[in-house]
Amino acid sequence: QEHLVESGGGSVQAGGSLTLACEISGNIFKLNCMGWFRQAPGEEREGVAAIWRGEGSTFYIDSVKGRFTISAPRNNNTMYLQLSGLKPEDSGMYYCATRLVECTVGGAWHVPRASNIWGQGTQVTVSS
Repeated sequence: QEHLVESGGGSVQAGGSLTLACEISGNIFKLNCMGWFRQAPGEEREGVAAIWRGEGSTFYIDSVKGRFTISAPRNNNTMYLQLSGLKPEDSGMYYCATRLVECTVGGAWHVPRASNIWGQGTQVTVSS
């Protein structure tokens, strides 16, 4: 099974930017639907962005559209999440995940599942 390691988190002021990276080891060539989730203290984990590597299709929750960009270049084993226009409500632990399902418009990719493979997380803190 693949192993995921996130990096790039940090503390920024509102309006700032960060780029998160998720290095994936193992056999990634079978991986298609992968993405990023976040979890704030006391709240449930939520999906924020997903990518279907085969076609390069990307999916976002409404609250991050136009501000976050997910990418997964096929020439390396790393997935990225570019965060811009950050808001305090974007704060939380960010996790990358593979083996998402329903990477389609209106699909349930954003729902965490026991079958997902997770990294250990990287903290993002946005101050006002």
